[in-house]
Amino acid sequence: MESPLPQGADEQSRRLYRTVWRWHFYAGVFCIPFVIWLACTGSIYVFRPQIERWLDRPYDHLSLNGPRATPAQIAETAVKAVPGSTLHDYELPTSPDNAVRVITGIGKNEYRVYVNPVTLQVLKVINEEKRPMQIVLRLHGELFAGDFGSRIVELAASWAIVLLVSGLYLWWPRQSTRLAGVLYVRFRQGSRIFWRDLHAVTGIWVSAFALFLLLTGLPWAKGWGGYFKKVRAITGTAVARQDWTTGRSSETAAREALNHNSLASMAAMPGEHAAHMGHSMMAMSADGYAMLNTVVPAASRLHLAYPVLVMPAMTPHGPWTVRSDSQNRPLRTTAQMDPHTGAILSRQDFGQRMWIDRIMGVGIAAHEGQLFGVANQILSVATAMGLVTLCLSAAVLWWRRRAVGVLGAPIPLTRPRWTFTVTAVIIALAIYLPAMAESLILIVILEKTIFSRVPAIRQWLGLLPPGRKIAA
Repeated sequence: MESPLPQGADEQSRRLYRTVWRWHFYAGVFCIPFVIWLACTGSIYVFRPQIERWLDRPYDHLSLNGPRATPAQIAETAVKAVPGSTLHDYELPTSPDNAVRVITGIGKNEYRVYVNPVTLQVLKVINEEKRPMQIVLRLHGELFAGDFGSRIVELAASWAIVLLVSGLYLWWPRQSTRLAGVLYVRFRQGSRIFWRDLHAVTGIWVSAFALFLLLTGLPWAKGWGGYFKKVRAITGTAVARQDWTTGRSSETAAREALNHNSLASMAAMPGEHAAHMGHSMMAMSADGYAMLNTVVPAASRLHLAYPVLVMPAMTPHGPWTVRSDSQNRPLRTTAQMDPHTGAILSRQDFGQRMWIDRIMGVGIAAHEGQLFGVANQILSVATAMGLVTLCLSAAVLWWRRRAVGVLGAPIPLTRPRWTFTVTAVIIALAIYLPAMAESLILIVILEKTIFSRVPAIRQWLGLLPPGRKIAA
């Protein structure tokens, strides 16, 4: 890969450029496999609504004849289909001839039960974790390795941000006013120019969108998500419950707490339910289900964005919750209802949330490809494929200039004098990306204390022996 730095640049500029190029190279070596993985799995996940509708075809538009069962009967049937479970959510069907989806929970697991609303036949029971798009989500966000995988993805995303920012610095046109090699690829000047242009031009076009995807993906990460919650607590912007999860363990804990609270709520109900545990649980469940016959019709009249979920009260005699769980988060609404009358006790629309939650909600909706419909999905996939092109062209450039027996990193020059702008960018990235900052400190320490002092490692990484410098 050739440097676009003008030949007449002063020595300090060349030193700084070489240092940035070196770290750009290191970031690429680590990030490229993960970026390709995230781009491919993310491109599948943005089409989640279409894929799930296709997968659920057998349970929609059923041939129904006869009187319809009540929501209470449907919910009770679903809970019985998963022995020992409790009701989590009753999902309002989008069409009268669709199977009703009911979410039940037991322990760390949630199950989606499809119930025929006329015959009460259980058509399907599936663990939420085994739904195809949920598997894709786990592969995308945590490499199917729980919190550890989430931290690896966060680290890769953080360094991918560094990769893009440093790439813009390296490839930003400095001397030519021509658009060739900047905004479009030159196809007739040989393969060397072609691959260099493909890498640079793709980076110029997709960097802004790619940075947006990477930045808006961080809230789900275990490490960054916890870091963000601490910042919110310090700044007084914390809320009781965020609209997104941070890592597998927090999601599992929330499910367990929901099951525990559901059982505690039932156990606290008065009257004849204070008898034997098994008998009282069945009777109390029936009492609770009856309230669905009031809440579900009232929830339907709100006309909230799909999917609309009805959740039982978490405390005895408490309100029931009706909420839109739309992936287009600005459409989300949460309402508290009196289960006896169906009256709305409180309602919170997206515009009433705290400003930081609105910003994050818009970003997450765009990240998932759901903010402005199919156009959002197409833009997301185009950006992801741009990232794949960047990675593959970088690999080709490295392969063409590689030397046998070494990694091929640019050889460091004498220590550069950092400009104010570059220093400010580094500090800003370190504050916003704690995983990157921690790993950067570790790498610098290892390079100074071990890598540069072991001949074999030093040669492979292209480092200089301690005390030796190469002039610019």
